[in-house]
Amino acid sequence: MNWKGVFPAVTTKFHPDGSLDMDLFFKNLDFQLESGVHGIILGGTLGESSVLSQEEKITLTRETVKHINGKVPVILNIAEGATQDAVFWAKKAEELGASGLMILPPMRYAADAREVVTYFKAVANSTSLPMMIYNNPVDYKTLVTVDMFAELAECPNIQAIKESTRDISNVTRMINRFGDRFQILCGVDTLAMEELLMGAVGWVAGLVCAFPKETVAIYNLVQEGKIEEAREIYRWFLPLLELDIHPKLVQYIKLAEHHCGIGSEYVRAPRLTLIGEERERIEKIILDGIKNRPLL
Repeated sequence: MNWKGVFPAVTTKFHPDGSLDMDLFFKNLDFQLESGVHGIILGGTLGESSVLSQEEKITLTRETVKHINGKVPVILNIAEGATQDAVFWAKKAEELGASGLMILPPMRYAADAREVVTYFKAVANSTSLPMMIYNNPVDYKTLVTVDMFAELAECPNIQAIKESTRDISNVTRMINRFGDRFQILCGVDTLAMEELLMGAVGWVAGLVCAFPKETVAIYNLVQEGKIEEAREIYRWFLPLLELDIHPKLVQYIKLAEHHCGIGSEYVRAPRLTLIGEERERIEKIILDGIKNRPLL
């Protein structure tokens, strides 16, 4: 498993009646691949996993693996409250042909450090798939500390970290402690270039769903040491990237996909599509971004 590069946390596409729109989903996937992304992540927050049925998650995983056909890794996100459910999805992902897992700490219950470590180890020991720990204490209220990662290093298939603590120095902190034992991927769009410069090797991205070429260009330019060129694109991108750090990121990013012609704004309740002043404000950000899109 190569964790380096741009990994879109893709949205799930729906018809107006709420059913899965697989044709539109595949259209977006194809555009991601054509733009040079390095992997696909299913079932994250952007994927509206919490409102998908078990059958729909299985369908999305199976059909994505089939459609991608080995071109890039397909990663399934696990966000469960019960250890047995997390283990179920780890085994199911392996059965369906996924390449790896991204996993959050236990949902809903505020587990302590011992419980979180035990949870992650139980899932890791249930599968041969490589795993990425999603460390996001801001949104999910559980911090996976450096000392906790020292215990998790015992599991060889825990290989990567989606770094979403909002603390850029945590990249350096982890590298100082573990060297290259864990691959670090930035999980916050507005900090991506900064964390890539500090040693992160990948970007789990959100606005990539609508703007994959620009996202990949920033990543590639940083890798090539062309910092001025990357910074110019990043400065254009920032107002759009800030749509990723809002509770309505799903609605905002889906609206951006709609305006870019590679998605729709349909969401599942309790989410609702945007209206009124909020819609006008977000559309202006999106349309201004499209109008002023940099030449790559």
